[in-house]
Amino acid sequence: MTGQTVLTNGRIVLRDEVIDTTVVIRDGVLADISEGPSAVSGAVDLDGDFLIPGLVELHTDNLERHLSPRPAVRWPTAAGVIAHDAELAAAGITTVLNAVAIGDVERNSFRQEIHGISVEAIEKVQSAGMCRAEHFIHLRCEVSAKDVIELLSRHIQNPLVRLVSIMDHTPGQRQWTDLEKYRVRSRRRLHLDDAEIDELIEFRQHEQAKWADPNRREIHRIVAEHALPTASHDDTTKVHVEEAAAGGVGISEFPTSEAAARHAHDQGMRIIMGAPNVVLGGSHAGNVSAERLAEEGLLDILSSDYAPSSMILAMFMLHDRLGLPLSDTVAMVATHPAEAIGFDDRGCIEQGRRADLVQVRRTDHGPVVRSVWRGGLRTV
Repeated sequence: MTGQTVLTNGRIVLRDEVIDTTVVIRDGVLADISEGPSAVSGAVDLDGDFLIPGLVELHTDNLERHLSPRPAVRWPTAAGVIAHDAELAAAGITTVLNAVAIGDVERNSFRQEIHGISVEAIEKVQSAGMCRAEHFIHLRCEVSAKDVIELLSRHIQNPLVRLVSIMDHTPGQRQWTDLEKYRVRSRRRLHLDDAEIDELIEFRQHEQAKWADPNRREIHRIVAEHALPTASHDDTTKVHVEEAAAGGVGISEFPTSEAAARHAHDQGMRIIMGAPNVVLGGSHAGNVSAERLAEEGLLDILSSDYAPSSMILAMFMLHDRLGLPLSDTVAMVATHPAEAIGFDDRGCIEQGRRADLVQVRRTDHGPVVRSVWRGGLRTV
């Protein structure tokens, strides 16, 4: 129980409009929303700043950076989770699905080391009441990995798991359609020579041919059994989208082409793109522009991916550049992601919803998060 908090003199972003109003939080819930200022003693003056719903993040790899701040460094896991959580909260994220990759097929992959310990650390730190944001798990399943079903079965019953995505990073298709880009990345990141890269490509393609189709079918079966939402990752062609739709997938995560995004939209899927794509003016990997998809009405959700601060920045950029209503761009970072994973208690500012709120001030240098409340408790 948190008692009562009154927030006044703010520009409140509702589902369909932005109004000057007062919000009353009572026992962690939005108890009243009324136009005009409040004269209640002790009311929090928002100084004319925007008040938006707490951000809901469906895909962040940010924890990995805190667990391995340098290639050869392994940071204490709990300390990494706490630092990661603080960064998310400062960016206005109140609900987060931490992306945990399982079945990674890269040699000596750091992700193979951490999937178990990171889930365990998130559970322990959160259960100890040390988190500012509320943490959940997004399991990213690599279909070409022979052990992915074993790992999925190990984690799927964890109540923190709220989303499963299906990935295929085999060179020669999807994100790695251009093999030369894969070669450049393998030289730089894996420190392989040309002969080793050729050997790796042959191995990855062999594993895909052997495991991808049966693993995909089994993942769909397991996820349906647990009634969890599913995303398809890096769809590039209509065939990829149709393959996902046939398996009951409802989310297209980071489609790499406009054609794939449009077909996913036509199939009724929600489309997620990276907020860094908006901030940087395009994809660093040469894929379709998120801003272009927004302009075409093909963007539903923004994810921070690897940069937590990008969500609020991208939200305002799409509003400014494309003239989209701020209510619509706020929905991309709060309402729509909450709906996509069935969280109907948060994601918008409405009476009866959980009081997850962010006070944001626009400045000449970009938006600044000034305060954050989760469940009525001030966390930032």
